[in-house]
Amino acid sequence: MSDRDDGLQMTRADYERLEAEIEHLETASRGEMAERIKAARELGDLKENAEYHDAKDAQAILETKILRLRDQLVRAEVVEANAASDKIGFGSTAVLTDRGSGKELRYTLVSAVDADAPGGKLSIESPVGQALVGHRAGDVVEIPTPRGQRTLEVVSIS
Repeated sequence: MSDRDDGLQMTRADYERLEAEIEHLETASRGEMAERIKAARELGDLKENAEYHDAKDAQAILETKILRLRDQLVRAEVVEANAASDKIGFGSTAVLTDRGSGKELRYTLVSAVDADAPGGKLSIESPVGQALVGHRAGDVVEIPTPRGQRTLEVVSIS
């Protein structure tokens, strides 16, 4: 496993947003879950109480989500975007042309936490994100994908 696999790059804002989400889940959401379980217990026999079992299942899902987010927080590596660079990197927005389809694409390289491919935000840790890092305007990037080789030309970087 490489060092890149160990860390989870994110901006300071992503880190703070993650902290806030964990705080909300550990306080408000856990409190709501406790009330839900308490109300379900009052309905009677726990063996045949569907509301109780649903609430306990929801509690397990909540705790799993908290553990997953805490793991992301522990692995977080706060990185600031370098807007002055002429190379694609964390925080860069690249305008690309797909040579196969002729389509223009616009991707911003972000943390895995903030990734939203349909919204144009690619994780810097994704295969496409990794392939684009370090390239300049005018470069042609070959990216192997499950559907075959993809050729992208870097038009501009901001």
